[in-house]
Amino acid sequence: MSADTQADQLAVNTIRILSAAQPEWAKSGHPGGAMGAADFIHVLFSEFIVEDPDDPTWPFRDRFFLDPGHMSPMLYSVLALTGRIPLEELERFRQRGSLTPGHPERDILHGIENTSGPLGQGHGFAAGAAIAAKFLEARFGDWMDHTIYAFISDGGVQEEISQGIGRIAGRLDLGNLIMFYDSNHIQLSTPTSEATNEDTARKYESWNWHVITIDGNDRDQIRQALREAKAETGRPTIIIGETVMGKGLLDPDGNPFEGQPSTHGMPVSEAGASFEKSVQNLGGDPENPFVIPDEVKELYAKAAERKRALVAERRKAEAAWRAANPEKAEVLDRYLSGEPPKLDWEAIAASQQANTATRASSGHVLSYFAEQVGNMIVMSADLANSDKTDAFLKKTKPLVADDFSGAFLHCGVSELSMAAIAVGMALHGGVIPVCGTFFAFSDYQKPVLRLAALMRVPVKFLWTHDAFRVGEDGPTHQPIEQEAQVRLLEKVRNHEGKPSMLVLRPADAAEVTVAWQMALENTETPTGIICTRQNIIDVSDFKAAQGAKKGAYIVHEPDGKPELVVVANGSEVGTAYEAIKLLPDRKIRLVSVPSEGLFREQPEDYQEEVLPRDIPRFGVTAGLSVNLRGLVGENGKIHSLDHFGYSAPYKMLDEEFGFTPEKIAEKLKELLQERRPKNNQSRFLGLFFRSN
Repeated sequence: MSADTQADQLAVNTIRILSAAQPEWAKSGHPGGAMGAADFIHVLFSEFIVEDPDDPTWPFRDRFFLDPGHMSPMLYSVLALTGRIPLEELERFRQRGSLTPGHPERDILHGIENTSGPLGQGHGFAAGAAIAAKFLEARFGDWMDHTIYAFISDGGVQEEISQGIGRIAGRLDLGNLIMFYDSNHIQLSTPTSEATNEDTARKYESWNWHVITIDGNDRDQIRQALREAKAETGRPTIIIGETVMGKGLLDPDGNPFEGQPSTHGMPVSEAGASFEKSVQNLGGDPENPFVIPDEVKELYAKAAERKRALVAERRKAEAAWRAANPEKAEVLDRYLSGEPPKLDWEAIAASQQANTATRASSGHVLSYFAEQVGNMIVMSADLANSDKTDAFLKKTKPLVADDFSGAFLHCGVSELSMAAIAVGMALHGGVIPVCGTFFAFSDYQKPVLRLAALMRVPVKFLWTHDAFRVGEDGPTHQPIEQEAQVRLLEKVRNHEGKPSMLVLRPADAAEVTVAWQMALENTETPTGIICTRQNIIDVSDFKAAQGAKKGAYIVHEPDGKPELVVVANGSEVGTAYEAIKLLPDRKIRLVSVPSEGLFREQPEDYQEEVLPRDIPRFGVTAGLSVNLRGLVGENGKIHSLDHFGYSAPYKMLDEEFGFTPEKIAEKLKELLQERRPKNNQSRFLGLFFRSN
């Protein structure tokens, strides 16, 4: 017996009309897929998703992650029916300052869980959220059980990230994860058959997913599939819904115009359909399409009341648990608040091993976190023993199917998937995600870094094996240009007007400790920490390294006014320090700059204090000169690397590339000789060396 009603059909038609009208009004957008998936999105939001209509931030709500962001008209339409988005905002689709941008941007208050657009990442966000939910449930009880839904598409399935997510989610038996695959067989420019012939169902079955294939435009089949998926608690579920692109569209002669690639990426009237006839066919008014019929309002009002009743029962269970577990409740609230833990950072720094690789110093901090930060999840892309995240693992255990009491996730060789999962954990809330890999492989993570920056989620990225000193592994593993790439996100402002990412390259153990402190205390943006493979020279202590919190600080100061300022970060700070010691008769200041972006946020007088405009500067970086150009200025000099490295022991490369203390000292000596005032003049041609 069908559970469908006339009101359901009217609601679906309303979603289709609104999904067509938004791009039509904006004269751009993607109506076809949104219209085809209207049946699913209606059933999901009106009958299955558990959320608090009066509190969109309720921590234990079901989550809905949209992967194909171009299908935003569908999401905005159903959110208008639920009351999350005012109907008039749909008329402002794709306009500056509206709640309905071209691709959804994270906005929890209005029902949008994630920023989307680059296909595939939504898979990872959903899986990460599902892991976070399981992690919290393992610690506080199944009273908080909730479901993570994801909406994916042909394009997202084709993106390579879907493989990593499919494998990891299947291995972890994420029974709280349900994905709906909108299989409409149409891509932006062609049918999918011209791009792929894979058997998607068998692929997901091989990853230990529960697979259901249905007519995605049959609402009774959708309901049955969702009930079956909810009942399957031992595996993630993918519902493959065969849908029709542009369902309900007519051409100017009144003939069906469904399943056409043109409707994917342009307003229906530009795609060859008739907007007027199509809206009329769906029961709407082409002159006034932005209407929600009273019957639909009533249907969604009743849905809201059912949700309120469900939420009330869940809140009652939560209250009972809190009364019985007041101490645990306090811990849970602290986790959910995102408040950084209070740790004895000075003690951590004091227990660091001297003159060791900063990856090892980072591992020491992580080992402390394993015992003191109960909501941290650390993951690695099959590099735990190299990026030293295994220091954390040694004091916990891996997350595995049926046991989420551990706190370490083995992701395998999948940097992109790992990063997206970490972002999904942060989007869910309640956990602090850390993911580690080699810095050279941050290339794989760049798309996720960008979305993380846009959404301002506090994921911690650990990158080890920096610069050419990776040595024998050769140029494929030696990150030369990567620092310049990730530091661009320090220069890009987010929508709050602040640097969109914090990137730190600490010089020694003390700076590593402070860098991790900064990372944990940074709850507004992602943080990246760049560490060495090789041992380094300690140049600071914990007290001095507090200067890293300002992005740059003076590590070494000569007696009297400096005649030269040396600027460096990471391992090059120690090299420069040793070089300066070889020139005891010269007055040289050494400045460590773990973060230029943070330094540029400081008051101008502090910047001037650290880097005076009237003193020449010399930069030392084992990457591209652009890493320091903004600090040294166009008229300063930089010793850098402008080519790929080679396979050889790093000390041999140090000699060849001129990164020994002796060779840096020679360059400093030459520069100082060049800049010596002539004719016993006392003035130094400061203007010539003036920074930008």
